[in-house]
Amino acid sequence: MKFDTPAGQNPIDAMRVVGQPLDRIDGPHKVTGTAHYAYEWHDVTERAAYGHVIGAGIAKGRIASIDTSAAERAPGVLAVVTAQNAGKLGQGRMNTAKLLGGPEIQHYHQAIALVVADTFEQARAAASLVHVVYTRGRGRFSLEAEKDNAVKPQGGDTPADTAVGDFDAAFASAEVTLDETYTTPDQSHAMMEPMASLAEWDGDKVTIWTSNQMIAWGKGDVARTLGIAPDKVRLVSPYIGGGFGGKLFVRADAVLAALGAKAAKRAVKVALHRPLIANNTTHRPATLQRIRIGANKDGRITAMGHESWSGDLEGGGPEVAVQQTRLLYAGEHRMSKMRLATLDLPEGNAMRAPGETPGMMALEIAIDEIADKLGMDPVEFRIRNDTQVDPEKPERPFSQRQLVECLRQGAEKFGWDARKAHGSVRDGRWLIGMGVAAGFRNAPVMKSGARVRLDGDGRVTVETDMTDIGTGSYTIIAQTAAETLGLPIESIDVKLGDSDFPASAGSGGQWGANSATAGVYAACMKLREVVATKLELDPATAEFVDGKVSAGGKSVSLADAAGDGQIVVEDAIEFGDLDKQKVLSTFAAHFAEVGVDMHTGETRVRRMLSVAAAGRILNPKQARSQMIGAMTMGVGAALSEELAVDTTMGFFVNHDLAGYEVPVHADIPVQEVVFLDEADADSSPMKAKGVGELGLCGVPAAIANAIHNATGVRVREYPITLEKVIGGLPDIA
Repeated sequence: MKFDTPAGQNPIDAMRVVGQPLDRIDGPHKVTGTAHYAYEWHDVTERAAYGHVIGAGIAKGRIASIDTSAAERAPGVLAVVTAQNAGKLGQGRMNTAKLLGGPEIQHYHQAIALVVADTFEQARAAASLVHVVYTRGRGRFSLEAEKDNAVKPQGGDTPADTAVGDFDAAFASAEVTLDETYTTPDQSHAMMEPMASLAEWDGDKVTIWTSNQMIAWGKGDVARTLGIAPDKVRLVSPYIGGGFGGKLFVRADAVLAALGAKAAKRAVKVALHRPLIANNTTHRPATLQRIRIGANKDGRITAMGHESWSGDLEGGGPEVAVQQTRLLYAGEHRMSKMRLATLDLPEGNAMRAPGETPGMMALEIAIDEIADKLGMDPVEFRIRNDTQVDPEKPERPFSQRQLVECLRQGAEKFGWDARKAHGSVRDGRWLIGMGVAAGFRNAPVMKSGARVRLDGDGRVTVETDMTDIGTGSYTIIAQTAAETLGLPIESIDVKLGDSDFPASAGSGGQWGANSATAGVYAACMKLREVVATKLELDPATAEFVDGKVSAGGKSVSLADAAGDGQIVVEDAIEFGDLDKQKVLSTFAAHFAEVGVDMHTGETRVRRMLSVAAAGRILNPKQARSQMIGAMTMGVGAALSEELAVDTTMGFFVNHDLAGYEVPVHADIPVQEVVFLDEADADSSPMKAKGVGELGLCGVPAAIANAIHNATGVRVREYPITLEKVIGGLPDIA
């Protein structure tokens, strides 16, 4: 199905099933332990062995020698895989670093060996016997130190620089100006399930049960790395215990499991232990950001400049922290730049809402700061600078943009009119403040396919390689099929996460829900056509309601169409250029109230509210869960999350969940979420968008702005820990 004109009235608009707050259909499997996660496949193969990964002990240099002889003689050991005996390996299209290092070392804890044994304990014990001698090289581990060596990044989907008008002149002549620098730290994925894989060979074909968000990408990169044809690779990933972008790409566990299984001649399980997840997988890279804003005294922005520096391994890309600034606020004269430093730290790449998350951590503080200089309410300042068109390309409107309504409804519901001047509200020992930030995330779409099967009992099975990373894909896909075919959701079976199924959009980038359900809709519409034709009904007028197909006064059970067999169809949604004609984006207003201890500077979030405009909400219950999860992640980004870099040795020091601090239940107050009524006909036949990343974008800044309102202390360096606040607290009366 080609989607190149705005959606008209279609079966989804009935919203008998779609749009309803249904419980997750995968929930019972997860709470009863029948949902198979990557390390828990116990019944698909016999006598699986276990692999233990050895990570490099240096961050930059070479392996001078590696002695595996003692490990090979250890009890239960079946094989030891290194770059010396693994054979020629390629490199995945999505991987910046090699997944099996040696002799060159590109970053600390880069996987350099896998020890395979009968039991996990034997593999781990034998791994300690591998003796490695390194020749250490000089590495670059500090973004601040390498900032002046950063260069304009080449390639990629996002241009490095943009310019409209004359920013320098407009900024110089502005009546009120802001020129500040903000920093965000390296951050780690801290999903519950580690990267894990079970691999088994059948002749020259390998099957890998893994934890991966993008099955088609992963299949291709496994094939490239192993040097085999893609049709010789099968990836299976029906349940994923959290991803957040860290499982978008194939990691060392999948490739090493395949190599270990080949060497041991039996199935092999591999899981990356927690330190390797921090130091050997992708992470959110640190940024340095300079923001300059010029405005007239009436509160209208005249000049907007945003420059960002980030770092990555050689061949990597930048953190695109300026992209929201190009679209979010009006202003005639504009400039944005990204610069990329080469760092010898683990690979920087996607982590929930890459670009906008760190970008808005800076921008939305800057917006508050310029509003404060103007003496304007920060909600009103944002409203005054709203734009309904792309500020850099005014001929390109937003398909829908309800940011102003988000701000107004949010302010009313949150009680914003009770907000006082900074440092003036106390509750016992706590200084109380309110903060606001806009939320913004683009809503891209990707080609996505599905296969549907109608059985003689009237059941429909949907097959697609779409994944569920805890987001509810199973349920919204079942809702889509049920709505399109006029069936109860109980009559739909959904199978996901298998590369033998049609390729989907996968889970990532806030494109998953809209694109994948649109692909299922396309396949179901094709099934409708086949069924109606078989029943000698007019496909154009046939109605599918309550398990029956009706047209021209004739009504037939849907089950009768299949008879004793099956009807199987396959289709995909292919998107035209509507996203080029209009800007497809999602918007939110995030509000936070905090208390700051006047003695210690400790911050506690007291309440949060997010009002979102994100197209048709396919399942409000699941969408709310996505939003509050993202809001919680925003609390971590604001107050605690930071990978501490050892700039001498080149590794992340706090590489476990004891030292890398994420919010726990006690840190999270009541969270409210409001979705505005919206259906975007330009986005897809579903008229949906996405919320998985929108709920994070802007939240840390809302908390930072609340801290400022509470205390008068402005912190521009995340995370906002107590030592950054305590020195500026007002005197205790």
